[in-house]
Amino acid sequence: MKINPSFQIDHNNLKKGIYISRIDDDITTYDIRLREPNREPVMTNAAMHTIEHIFKEYARKTEFGDNIIFFGPMSSRTGFYLLTRSLTDNYSISFIKDAFQHIADFWGMIPRATMTECGNCNDHNLAQAKEEAKAFLEIIKDWSKEDLKYPESED
Repeated sequence: MKINPSFQIDHNNLKKGIYISRIDDDITTYDIRLREPNREPVMTNAAMHTIEHIFKEYARKTEFGDNIIFFGPMSSRTGFYLLTRSLTDNYSISFIKDAFQHIADFWGMIPRATMTECGNCNDHNLAQAKEEAKAFLEIIKDWSKEDLKYPESED
């Protein structure tokens, strides 16, 4: 099994943002980092769970929804992984910004959060998810393809 590049970077230097974690043929894995590892409190499970539900529902409805392979939380609770197929980096950045704006603006019932659709339907927090999304949008508002590289180690 190959070691994911995100495990090979120096987490002491990792900032909030969007990074390319790996590329496998036509599949790109993006590291969507909402917290600086080991320096900030992690996100709550409820906020992450809600972000995941709203993000996935939003992705299903986009023009290239079939090109979104996976979106899910990092076990460190510092961000998410997004796997896309055959999408440009510029489109993916724009899509991520739009998805987080959708979360920040979201009102109503959390998508697919019923007992029949969700294995932990009681562990959601829309207010926290919206706050996380708003804060992250400030970080990525000017993000571009040039920003997708992990930061260099500070030896």
